[in-house]
Amino acid sequence: MEMVVEGEIVHWRGPAPHHFVPVVDDDAAAIAEVAAGLTYGWGVVPVTVELGATTWTTSLFPRDGGYLVPLRAAVRRAEGVGIGDVVRVVLRFEL
Repeated sequence: MEMVVEGEIVHWRGPAPHHFVPVVDDDAAAIAEVAAGLTYGWGVVPVTVELGATTWTTSLFPRDGGYLVPLRAAVRRAEGVGIGDVVRVVLRFEL
């Protein structure tokens, strides 16, 4: 399954600060439908992400009825994006 999502990069200032693209509403509902067969641990969903010319594997984190796509520092630097930028990411799920 593949999904294209647009979202604004946010900074979460939790115990381990990080940058994310939130996935909400209909996109989050679509992920939740397939997540049951994909999740491991505490609800994280393994995924391959593409942003611009950069592709990496990570896990989506469930949060407030949606999901968060983590954006590594190396990815943000390579693609020249930061907090507040609206980006388009491609999510690929292995079903």
